[in-house]
Amino acid sequence: MKELYDGKTKTLLAEEGTDKVYLLFKDSATGEDGVFDPGSNTVGGSVEGKGKTGLEISQFFFELMKENGVPTHYLGADLEKGLMQIRNLTVPPLEFVLRYFTAGSMCRRFSIEEGIPFDPPYLEVTLKDDEQGDPLISERLCLMKGILMEGQYDEALAVLLKVGEVLRKALARMDLTLIDFKIEVGYDKDGKIYVVDEITPDIWRVRDKEGQIPNQIDCAKLILEKIR
Repeated sequence: MKELYDGKTKTLLAEEGTDKVYLLFKDSATGEDGVFDPGSNTVGGSVEGKGKTGLEISQFFFELMKENGVPTHYLGADLEKGLMQIRNLTVPPLEFVLRYFTAGSMCRRFSIEEGIPFDPPYLEVTLKDDEQGDPLISERLCLMKGILMEGQYDEALAVLLKVGEVLRKALARMDLTLIDFKIEVGYDKDGKIYVVDEITPDIWRVRDKEGQIPNQIDCAKLILEKIR
């Protein structure tokens, strides 16, 4: 395997001699000073077994997305090795965010209370740039910078809404209320949009039936109990 890119919680690998690419799920978790937070841009620590847990949860949700007609990069998983085989796509440096309630960075940016519901849900697109604090970005700027092609911005937002519908219903069956989440997208040589990266508690915030917001480590334990 050849390393193509090493991220905070995953490593992108290519199998030499073939066109196959994989994601290796690592045990690292985002947060700061030992406090885990899925919205953080830094690694807050490491939890033994987190990588394989994340892969198992991703496998479940990617297969659920497929059943509901959502295109994803997922091609298969080897839980023992912690590897997910994926489509080889172009992935722009963007995150697509859907919010059902106010929370996190939005409240800090705009000085608003947490927990205010959005109906319809609130959509945001941010540029993945830690130095600039992941600023919001418009379709026009994405086109100007050559990050996306004409029509892909709206196509990605439509996929984001569909993911939200599927994810919200699935988590509700697990007694979890989806607050917000983010996805990344990629596109193939024809420009078609796919959901990429992962679908785990690392990309969402939820509220449990007691009204608490579990961190991504505790949330993963709750999810595993439901899907195994």
